[in-house]
Amino acid sequence: MTTSYWFVRHGPTHATGFCGHLDLPADLSDTAQIARLKAYLPQDAKILSSDLSRARETAKAVHNGQVWLPETPDFREMHFGDWEGKGFETVEKSAPTLWRAFWETPGVVAPPNGESFDQLSVRIDAALKALHTSGPQGNIIVVAHFAVILAALQLATAMPTASAFSFKINNFSVTRLDYLHKSNNWRVMGVNMVAS
Repeated sequence: MTTSYWFVRHGPTHATGFCGHLDLPADLSDTAQIARLKAYLPQDAKILSSDLSRARETAKAVHNGQVWLPETPDFREMHFGDWEGKGFETVEKSAPTLWRAFWETPGVVAPPNGESFDQLSVRIDAALKALHTSGPQGNIIVVAHFAVILAALQLATAMPTASAFSFKINNFSVTRLDYLHKSNNWRVMGVNMVAS
């Protein structure tokens, strides 16, 4: 009675600033790493991605015969509003107080016209519930983004937002979270795992 979510972070964009809803492509040139990831992921899974091209193209690259589910904007990266596409130093200099609050007290603070991490978590919670509410779904591969995976991890563990931010989520890494339907609980099976 389990749904196993295999969260895969998309390939790198090499962005040097905020890249949330900004639709940058992924660098998929590391074919050896992609091949290892493709072999590591369960073949009997369903697979879906956010509707941003870096996630969509990564999903296509690791697809290995799994059943496709429709891509969805629900699994998009956090929306950084007016900070989208801007360098970190630029934002820090232009809004130092808000910048500090965003990183030092994560959760409720949002960029101007953007989304807070708490708002992102509500979105991800609803997206996951939509997938598993009807009962066990087996394995589901979700190709998504850094903050999306942190939000799912936080939801699974009920840890404070600041604690969730302490985790590293590398490009092409796998974070596996199992939803236990009978007890309505989560089990963390691995975070930031790298296929070898």
